[in-house]
Amino acid sequence: MSTTAELLKGAAELFPGEVVTTAHVRHFELPLGAGRFALITLDNGLDHTKPTTFGPQSLANLNAAVDQVEKEAADGEIVGVGVTGKPFIFAVGADLKGVELLKRHEDALAIGKGGHDVFKRLSKLAVPTFAYYNGAAMGGGVEVGLHCTYRTVSAAIPAFSLPEVFLGLVPGWGGCALLPNLIGADKAVSVIIENSLNQNKQLKGAQVHELGIADAIFEGADFLEQSLIWTAAVLKGEIVVERPVIDRGEAWDQAVARGRFIADSKVHGAAPAAYRALDIIAAAKDGDLQKGYDAEDQALADLIMGGELRSGIYAFNLVQKRGKRPAGAPDKSLARPVTKVGVVGAGLMASQLALLFLRRLEVPVVLTDIDQERVDKGVGYVHAEIDKLLGKGRVNQDKANRLKALVSGVLDKAEGFADADFIIEAVFEEMGVKQTVFAEVEAVAPAHAILATNTSSLSVTEMASKLKHPERVVGFHFFNPVAVLPLLEIVRGERTDDAAL
Repeated sequence: MSTTAELLKGAAELFPGEVVTTAHVRHFELPLGAGRFALITLDNGLDHTKPTTFGPQSLANLNAAVDQVEKEAADGEIVGVGVTGKPFIFAVGADLKGVELLKRHEDALAIGKGGHDVFKRLSKLAVPTFAYYNGAAMGGGVEVGLHCTYRTVSAAIPAFSLPEVFLGLVPGWGGCALLPNLIGADKAVSVIIENSLNQNKQLKGAQVHELGIADAIFEGADFLEQSLIWTAAVLKGEIVVERPVIDRGEAWDQAVARGRFIADSKVHGAAPAAYRALDIIAAAKDGDLQKGYDAEDQALADLIMGGELRSGIYAFNLVQKRGKRPAGAPDKSLARPVTKVGVVGAGLMASQLALLFLRRLEVPVVLTDIDQERVDKGVGYVHAEIDKLLGKGRVNQDKANRLKALVSGVLDKAEGFADADFIIEAVFEEMGVKQTVFAEVEAVAPAHAILATNTSSLSVTEMASKLKHPERVVGFHFFNPVAVLPLLEIVRGERTDDAAL
């Protein structure tokens, strides 16, 4: 039987590019004379733009820190152990770059087992353990805290989630087994299944506390200081944390059934992760945590070897990383500010584009079309969509009024586009029509304006070929419906210059 250290050493050899997280242990006297305390800080040595993750070497570092505090606790040298993160970040889970590299089921199993073996030790120390969620916490970052006796959360946390099902995994280091046993199956299904399948919805600090995941909440400015005062009061018996009795009867089964209904409505049985997570939640009803951990290990290994996870990670990286730092993009310093947008066309696609530019850039947006009725209909669509956002509380009345005032429609392209910095066409998908439109726009647009086409299939090079300045034409293809699909395809024509791109 391999030890945890051996498991992690073997796994680390498969993760050559791991950004390693250290686990610093420091000691101090708690307030109120509560005694000597050990605090473990998770830190990868980089700023908050590079969140802390858990790869094999990182888990090994935490394991070594637990070795130290375990001995101190057994020897009576400390009264408690805390875990927290670097500024703005607690920890955001497993190192997914490494997960993609795993090729064998047994290697994937070792990652799951290694994480469990390290985290479980926090629940078995001779003294109480505390997780201080000081910043963003996701996946394994949330789970390491679930293994602790108590948890506090910062009111300033912007993102807290178990996003694994969204990626094609299950919360595999205790999440599926521990969370329903802490806050009840129904709330756990909301966090693990519903939020994940709802575009990876994140919780804020207040919601983490309301759900009962955290026992106390403090403001971000002096979060750790207040958490340690609270810790001292708990250890001295001045504060007693009471948690609700978990309903292990019909309510548990109903929660799992609700989760299956959500999964069916979102993925229709076509992706396994949500169903595997629900099976583990269902099996956790009797409170046998070890059985739950074993099931998590198996599910994790099976899913890591499957295609859905790799597709999920690809899509996640595309939206989260490539979206911010596109591969092969020219130097950002070439970019010019956009102070006005023109949209050629006022049909449904054009109107959706107008709404998107309006909401993202908050600059004047002008639509043109061949008759006033179409122009009015396009502007009306945008106004109606803003009213819907107002009704849902997504914008306030002032913002709604401001956005509506920024959108207009005209028949004359010269009037509409003479001072536009960015002009996009969304007209009929026919080369001759688009070439004519671009010739008309080029005649009236400023020399610096970008001319963009929303075509999905026609040649951007051919479209620009009859213009005096084809270098400023670029493909700017949105997927339909524009408001829902976050993918934007930027297409370089043969003569598109770097500044336009």
